[in-house]
Order: sequence, then structure tokens, then C-alpha cells
Amino acid sequence: MSMDTSVFESYESEVRSYCRHFPTVFAKAKGAEFFDEDGRRYIDFFCGAGAVNYGHNNPEIQEKLIDYLKSDGLMHALDMYTVPKREFIQTFEEKVLKPRGLNYKIQFPGPTGTNANEAALKLARKVKGRKNVFAFMGAFHGMTLGSLSLTTDKASRRGAGVPLDYVTFIPAPYMFPELDVIAYMQRLLDDDHSGVEKPAAVFIETIQAEGGIRVFSVDFLKALREFCTKNDILLVVDDVQVGCCRSGSFFSFERAGIAPDIVTMSKSIGGYGLPFAVTLIKPDIDVWKPGEHNGTFRGLPRRDLNICSGIR
Repeated sequence: MSMDTSVFESYESEVRSYCRHFPTVFAKAKGAEFFDEDGRRYIDFFCGAGAVNYGHNNPEIQEKLIDYLKSDGLMHALDMYTVPKREFIQTFEEKVLKPRGLNYKIQFPGPTGTNANEAALKLARKVKGRKNVFAFMGAFHGMTLGSLSLTTDKASRRGAGVPLDYVTFIPAPYMFPELDVIAYMQRLLDDDHSGVEKPAAVFIETIQAEGGIRVFSVDFLKALREFCTKNDILLVVDDVQVGCCRSGSFFSFERAGIAPDIVTMSKSIGGYGLPFAVTLIKPDIDVWKPGEHNGTFRGLPRRDLNICSGIR
């Protein structure tokens, strides 16, 4: 049975992708290494697409996870009050937000990055009462319909099967160095012949990952914050792939000294490669009605997994 892939090929959907580039069957993982069924060792440069900051089966987190499971700790409680959730919120507030002078309410959406971005998109439109949003060419924000509308990859968008409307894509600064992107966006707003509706929000990855590891400059991020404030537009930073210490600081936008209105996080914030996501919201725009955005698996209550280590 060693290295038998026939079951996958016979019964798993054709949508599978990564496995097509790694034609082997992995059996174990530790630290930065995978091991296949024949015991061959591979260095994992993939890192779970950014979800395994602390390595596979990190012993410190593993021990706490096992202890938590043995204690019959809550594994599912919808959005009810729980001890694990209280401890997570307190830890996040004391170790992440307060030291950085940041003030956010924490929303627990579904457990993936696209869930966090869907929540941000819906909330931005609700707060500002506008349908349109701006996003940057080269962006990747997720594969569900709302997040996919913000994503520029042609192949991904083609899979939607329906129009992906109400998004205006803005050239990223690296694409046209001679273009003043901030001035371009301002012209879109000011010129009554631009044909572009004022957006509720601007969505940005401060470092585009899928777009080719493109780092937006500090000057641009500062100018973008000023543009959004001046024009009553929300600034949403998608930190799903490059947040949680992956860019050198906990949040990728810290280097610019800015505070987005909404921040989305997932992947590595789960601590052990397990699904978890948060949407951080400035308190004055937390206008959700109870249950207006929810899901069965929102806020998995595992206190010892989420950002268990690595906070700076």
C-alpha cells in the first residue's frame, strides 16, 4: 500500500491542486520537515501556506493541546461565553493590542481567512452605506464570492460562475512606478466623469503574497491611510497571510505606524495549524446586529492553541 494514490485519484474531487505537484503520500511532520510513507524526509518550505508559523507539531503547543483535550475542554460552543474565549481575548488585548496602542473589538467569524474578509466586506458596506470597494491589482483575499470579488487572479475569478461586481481595481504602485496611485484614486472620486462610485473601503495586503511577494512602501501605506481618512473611506488590511509575526512584527502594517479601521487575520493565529480567524474592528464601526454575521464554527474555543507563542 506504500505510496498508493489510487484512492485520491478515484474518489477525491478534481479540485485538488497542491498534491499534483507533490506526487508522494506524506505520513508525518515535525518542525520544518515532512516524512512520506517510505520514511523519506522533505524540508517544508510551504509552511501550510502560512498557517504553521511555529512548525509542525510544535512540542510546547502540542503538550498544551493534549492536556486541554484530556481535560474535556470545550471544542465547540458557537459564540457563547467560555473560559477559553475569555482567556484568548485577555491575552490578545494585553500582549498584542495594548502594547501597540491599538483599540479594536474582536469578531470571531468562521475559521478561515476568507470568512474574516467576508465579514469585513459586509461590515464596511453596512457602515458606509455604499456598495463599491477599492482593491489592488495583484490582490488575493479569498475564494468565497465576496472575497473573490476582491481577488484579481483570472483563473480563480473564472470559477465563480457569476459576475463579481462592485469592486474597482486600482493599479498597485509597483506596476506603474510613474503613476501617483493616491492621486489617481483621488481623481476617481473627484472627477464626475470617472464613472467610479465612491467606495466604502479600500482593501489591501501590505505585502502581496499571491501577487508575487510585493512589499508596499511605508510612504505609500501612510499616504493611503491619509487618503482614506480624508475621504471617509474605511481602510481594511488583510493580514491573513502576512500577519501574526510573518513579516517581522505581529501586524504587517506596524512598520508604517498606521492603524487600519478593520484588520483580518487567520492561518498562523491558530497556533497549531488548526483553523481560526478574527476580524478586528474599530469600536465606533462595530455596528453589527446580534447574529447578523455568524457561522457554526466561529471562534473555536481552544485557549492553548491560539497565538500560544511567538507574540512580540
